[in-house]
Amino acid sequence: MKRTVIVVVATAAGLAGVLAFHTSPSSVSLAPVKGTDGSSSGPASPARGTASGPARTAVGPQVNFSYGVLSVSVTVRGRSLVRVGIARLSDDGTVRSQSIDQQSIPVLEHEALQAQSADIQGVSGASYTSVGFRTSLQDALHALGLH
Repeated sequence: MKRTVIVVVATAAGLAGVLAFHTSPSSVSLAPVKGTDGSSSGPASPARGTASGPARTAVGPQVNFSYGVLSVSVTVRGRSLVRVGIARLSDDGTVRSQSIDQQSIPVLEHEALQAQSADIQGVSGASYTSVGFRTSLQDALHALGLH
């Protein structure tokens, strides 16, 4: 009987704590990228290294990744990726989706620059975003005649 009282009181206290918990919505802040046509798109990873030839930019198709739509912008110089960023991102607007995107997209951009291709690892906990990113990235690279 004594344990039952303790369990009921602890459960009630835990429930009260959960109900009192409030989160503040966060927003995905993505810096614009200037395309070759002067239009603004999404964020970009900083350019890395120097490559020869004129810079060429392509935007991959919009990919529905179950929790939203994204497309990737790629800038290459010669055959080297110098910039990878998000051209368009529209998620389902939940705090969880926004948090996942804020954490995973910079990692995916960095991996693409390191790999110099779309052959990158997905981010744990962001499987759908990772697949959508890779798909749009691969198509953008294909449009530039790479990979």
